[in-house]
Amino acid sequence: MNRREGAMNQREAPMTRAATGHPVLETRNLQKSFGAVTAARDISVAIESGARLSVIGSNGAGKTTFVNMVTGYLKPDEGTILLDGEDVTRLDPRRLARRGIARSFQIPQLCMELTALENMLVARAAAAEGTVPFFRPARTAEARDAAMAVLDRFGLADIAPRPVSELAGGVRKLLDIALAMIGRPRLLMLDEPTSGVSAEEKFPFMDRIMTALDQGGVTVLFVEHDMDIVGAYADRVLAFYSGQIIADGAPDHVLADDAVRRHVTGH
Repeated sequence: MNRREGAMNQREAPMTRAATGHPVLETRNLQKSFGAVTAARDISVAIESGARLSVIGSNGAGKTTFVNMVTGYLKPDEGTILLDGEDVTRLDPRRLARRGIARSFQIPQLCMELTALENMLVARAAAAEGTVPFFRPARTAEARDAAMAVLDRFGLADIAPRPVSELAGGVRKLLDIALAMIGRPRLLMLDEPTSGVSAEEKFPFMDRIMTALDQGGVTVLFVEHDMDIVGAYADRVLAFYSGQIIADGAPDHVLADDAVRRHVTGH
């Protein structure tokens, strides 16, 4: 079995998890404009608990605007964002994170001078308190055990004592995702998780991520340009173009859609 076939088998499990019928996140008629440019128009989506949903689209299609609105980094001009049925439209990123929406970034947001474990401890303290406290209270045995448990889930326990500055780029990306998981989110958004990862390593890399996230019972939304990764790991795909969703459904259906092939994948 080659990596591609193995990755395709990996996506069979989420199909059952996603069919819960319970939306953990729902957006209703989200609108966002920047001057004369409409970045989001009538974005209405319900994401079921346990889903693996991929967001695709060319640069400027509106996918980043959508993610930024859902995570509180942008406020919609109109529309509503519901988390477990509760209106969270106006909450800031920190308050949303404490409610259960977390994200990682294309460029890892890490403190380079601290060790991997110290980054985890600070993230855990911030998630618990809502603000980053003095470092000493973060160094409890309970905090260390919880941080090490998440690192171990991602196969990163051995790099716990190493400064982030010494870690390879792919390991930093894994650590950034582990940081997002320290607060036990219900919904995790990943921004280009395989960017900068070699073609030979991208499937093993995603295997490790998805296995760790499955163990955490988290719903996953990931923005991705690599259609092989989308087809292998998503159970649902949202395709954006010109601020609108032009297709929504199973990967095979969406990636074969004429409008998606014309405006997103280019073939």
